[in-house]
Amino acid sequence: MKTFTERWRTLNWDDIRLRIHSKTAADVERALNASQLNRDDLMALLSPAASSYLEPLAQKAQRLTRQRFGNTVSFYVPLYLSNLCANDCTYCGFSMSNRIKRKTLDEAEIARECAAIRELGFEHLLLVTGEHQGKVGMDYFRRHLPIIRRQFSSLQMEVQPLSTQEYAELKTLGLDGVMVYQETWHEGQYARHHLKGNKQDFFWRLETPDRLGQAGIDKIGLGALIGLSDSWRVDCFMMAEHLLWLQQHYWQSRYSISFPRLRPCTGGIEPASLMDERQLVQTLCAFRLFSPDTELSLSTRESPWFRDNVIPLAINNVSAFSKTQPGGYADNHPELEQFAPHDARRPEDVARALEERGLQPVWKDWDSWLGRAPQGTHSPVMTG
Repeated sequence: MKTFTERWRTLNWDDIRLRIHSKTAADVERALNASQLNRDDLMALLSPAASSYLEPLAQKAQRLTRQRFGNTVSFYVPLYLSNLCANDCTYCGFSMSNRIKRKTLDEAEIARECAAIRELGFEHLLLVTGEHQGKVGMDYFRRHLPIIRRQFSSLQMEVQPLSTQEYAELKTLGLDGVMVYQETWHEGQYARHHLKGNKQDFFWRLETPDRLGQAGIDKIGLGALIGLSDSWRVDCFMMAEHLLWLQQHYWQSRYSISFPRLRPCTGGIEPASLMDERQLVQTLCAFRLFSPDTELSLSTRESPWFRDNVIPLAINNVSAFSKTQPGGYADNHPELEQFAPHDARRPEDVARALEERGLQPVWKDWDSWLGRAPQGTHSPVMTG
C-alpha cells in the first residue's frame, strides 16, 4: 500500500528552499488573484516576498474563513493524562532525561480532571500523554477512554503513534480524531533532536497519518514544530504536501493544521529558525488560501493579544486555559508541565474577547449519535 513516504522521497528540501526564496512580488500577486492555489502559489505566499502583502493576504483569508466557517470558533481543551515518556527529545519538557516529577492519572484522578474541565464549559477534549507504550499504551487507553468519552461531545488524542488496527479499535471506543505532529519533515534534522526511544523512527511517525486514514479516523491533525528545523518555510510547505496527499487518498477524513512555535520548557533548546508574529500571520493566511476547508488551530502557546487579533483572520479552532501537566485542572502543579503556555486566561475571558470581535464561540458542535457506529461495534478499516 502506498504511503506519503513515496511522495516525500521525491521532495528535495534544498530545492524547495531555493524555489521559495526565489519568488517575486509578481508571483505573490498572481497567487493572491488565483481562485485556487497550486504548489507554486503556496511557495509564493510563504516566501519573503509576500511579507509586503500581509494586508491583502489577511483580507482574503478572512473572507474565505467567514465563507467556510461563518462567524464561529470552536473551543477545545487538552487533558494531560501522563508525563511519562520513553523518548529523549531535545525540545520537550517530558523527555526521559529531564529530572522532573512523573505522574500518570488513575481512574479517580481522571474523574476529578473531567469534572473540573466540565465545570469550565468544554465539550471537546484532547487527550495528551508522553510516549510510553508500557504504562500509557493500549491497555491504559482501553481502560479509561470509554469512561472519558461518555462525558464529552468529542474526543481526540495526541499520544504515541499506533498501528492501523489499534486506531480502528480506539474508534470503536469513541475516538474522533488524532493529532500527530511530525515536528519536522527534514530527516537529518529530525534525527538530531530525537536521541532515544521509538520517536527516533522518522518513517514510522511520517506514515502515522496514513494509518489513521486507513483506520477511518474522522479527523487527522498535522503540525510542524516551528523553530525545530533551520527553515520553517520549507517545513510548512512539506506539511502542505502531506496534507494534499492525505486529502487525495483518505478523502473521508477531515483535517486540521497547527503551527506551534517552540516555547520555554525544562531542558529546552533555542530555535534553529525564528518565525516572528508577522510571519506566523502570513503562514496562517497562506494556508487558508491554499486549503480553505481545512481547520486551522491556534493554541495557548501564543500571547493573548496575538490570539485575539489573529483568530478573526483565519482560525476556526482554539484551545483556552490549557494546563500542560497531568492533574493540571483539579490540582495545579507547574513542575509537571510539558511547556509554559503564554495565554493563561480563563475560557470565559477568551470567549468574551472573541465575542467583542463579532465571533461566536462554539463549545459543542458534535453529537455522538450522528454519524458514528455504536460503541462496541467495529467500523470497517478504510483503505486508500
